[in-house]
Amino acid sequence: MSQVEIKSQEEIALMREAGRIVSEILDELEKAVAPGVTTWDLDALAERLIYKKGARPAFKGYRGFPACLCASVNHEVVHGIPSKRRKLQEGDLMKLDFGVVYRGFFGDSARTVPVGKVSREAQALLDATRESLNKGIQAMVPGNRIGDIGHAVQSHVEARGFSVVRDFTGHGIGRHLHEKPEVPNYGQRGSGMKLRPGMVLAIEPMVNQGTYEVELLDDDWTAVTLDNKLSAHFEHTVLITEGGPEVLTRRRAG
Repeated sequence: MSQVEIKSQEEIALMREAGRIVSEILDELEKAVAPGVTTWDLDALAERLIYKKGARPAFKGYRGFPACLCASVNHEVVHGIPSKRRKLQEGDLMKLDFGVVYRGFFGDSARTVPVGKVSREAQALLDATRESLNKGIQAMVPGNRIGDIGHAVQSHVEARGFSVVRDFTGHGIGRHLHEKPEVPNYGQRGSGMKLRPGMVLAIEPMVNQGTYEVELLDDDWTAVTLDNKLSAHFEHTVLITEGGPEVLTRRRAG
């Protein structure tokens, strides 16, 4: 993709549907998270629901990724591969990163879900990460710039004593899972590309309890915190409009 796409009304309508499907499936996955459940179980549920809703997996086969769901636990930051051996335990932080393709258009979202009762520190990290996503979304108005999004996320996170991962960013999304521009979760106000109505961006803060540095495991996918401390991750697919940001992957009322 050589330039940032401005989506047409027809394309936006399809992306709303993709986003709705992602949100509904994440709701079901979140309900299924419990001690004793394996990350493999969650992936199998995700795959069943994708086809039931007339969509296709966004992640399975993407650059060789073997599953429909990125399932990352505790110090795993992102791109965890579901496993029959990985049973969730009380107190874990379960990151569900998930996407679909619907009639040629992608939706992408992530949530961090507490497994049973988690520590006060884990809950504080989860809350700060979710709040930072909302701060970033609030900055997504026409005339602002990419750096305004990153600054909103970073300043909220660091004020709470946590750190923002640098190695992974948000991104444009549409007919492709990853389109231009990159959307870092850190940055300076007033820097970067200007935001325009019709842009659709996936915003996804990954926030660590300790250092922002990460490393890749031997599976060449799973990124973990360098200091083995906890990480949290939230993501939404967001449309920029004249009237403000529209979150395409947010839970619908009712």
